[in-house]
Amino acid sequence: MKPLVISNERARSIVLHAAGLSKPAQFGKGKEAVYKYIEHLGFLQIDTNYIVERAHHHSIWSRVPDYETEWLFELQDESRIYEFWTFASGFMPMENFRFSYPIKEALASRRHTVSQKEANLMNQILDRISREGPLMARNFENDRVTKSTGWWDWRPSKVALERLHSDGSLISTRRRDFQKLYDLSDNVIPSDIDKSRPTPEEFAHHIILSSLRAWGIGYIKDVAYRGRYVKNNVIRSELKKLVDEGVVCQVEIDRFRSAPLYMLPEYQKRKIALSGDIFILSPFDVLNVLRHRLKDFFAFDYQVECFVPEKKRKYGYFALPVLMGDTFIARMDAKADRKQDTLFINYLHFDTAELDQKVIKKLARSIREYVRFNDCLHVSLTRCNDKRLKQDLLDLLGDIVAPAGKRKGKSKR
Repeated sequence: MKPLVISNERARSIVLHAAGLSKPAQFGKGKEAVYKYIEHLGFLQIDTNYIVERAHHHSIWSRVPDYETEWLFELQDESRIYEFWTFASGFMPMENFRFSYPIKEALASRRHTVSQKEANLMNQILDRISREGPLMARNFENDRVTKSTGWWDWRPSKVALERLHSDGSLISTRRRDFQKLYDLSDNVIPSDIDKSRPTPEEFAHHIILSSLRAWGIGYIKDVAYRGRYVKNNVIRSELKKLVDEGVVCQVEIDRFRSAPLYMLPEYQKRKIALSGDIFILSPFDVLNVLRHRLKDFFAFDYQVECFVPEKKRKYGYFALPVLMGDTFIARMDAKADRKQDTLFINYLHFDTAELDQKVIKKLARSIREYVRFNDCLHVSLTRCNDKRLKQDLLDLLGDIVAPAGKRKGKSKR
């Protein structure tokens, strides 16, 4: 079967629709919309960075306009979603729990053999949680014997908790302060959830279909990304079978030469109309996490510069991509200072100068909403690469512009 040829414009609309960004409230409103979004993606990435509201909350807020952060905690408490590691740590629908087993086994095979001392500690932790109920790492005494050397230098009890979490003995939920609360898996997983181990073929099908549902259009390396820790997986061979069976279709983008691209047939005839609204996105949004996709589909060269030495940063420590329709129009380096009730925009870089007043009004409205989302009252715009657009924005944001005397919001990192 010949690949389906589509325009670049159509490809962008499919990718954006799959990401839930074709229009505001694409999944509806309220807590159920949050679950629908996570169910659709199959995986919602968690990130610890709190320079602005954390990535998982930010990602949901971009799709669910009335989002309240409590809803994510409630979905955990209701055992409808759980946290686990695939290519990163994230929330997944509980109904997909069985597909975590191959990843658990792959992670276990990468670890060194557990010593008797470590095994004893793990058993002690399981016993204590079974008797006392859910516990956090801080509920265990500080058993560190040497000074910490960094972020990942965990003390023995924390290492034991994470091992028990990764092998499935424990399940963790995130508390309001972002701390993990660990409980026995049998206490959390509903009795009606299928816990049978998938075959390699079942696992491959799950990875392929859930990835393409979230990506819209993807390369084989995109499709395989979530299952890459599982050695000798059959994702490539099963993808070929699914194409031959018509479950997945191969596509080509007109006048764009690339490696083979794949898509679910359901996107082929779907009518997609982009609203043209502005979305201020997290760097770890599903749309942004694979940078080659931004470059190929949107001609947007983007990097999360918190991982770049300060002297080499072009746009700032945590520049947020700003999307309008199918075009990235700007990047906004922001920091929320909750003590000063101020969202500091340290640098706003417009990627195009062809923006009229209608667009600037939309952007001002989006910034207002983003200020509120970050529990701030004011906004401070320090630098901008377009003086005229900066002044236009400040005029439109006048009533929430931070009063003189507010300190700058530059990160010390």
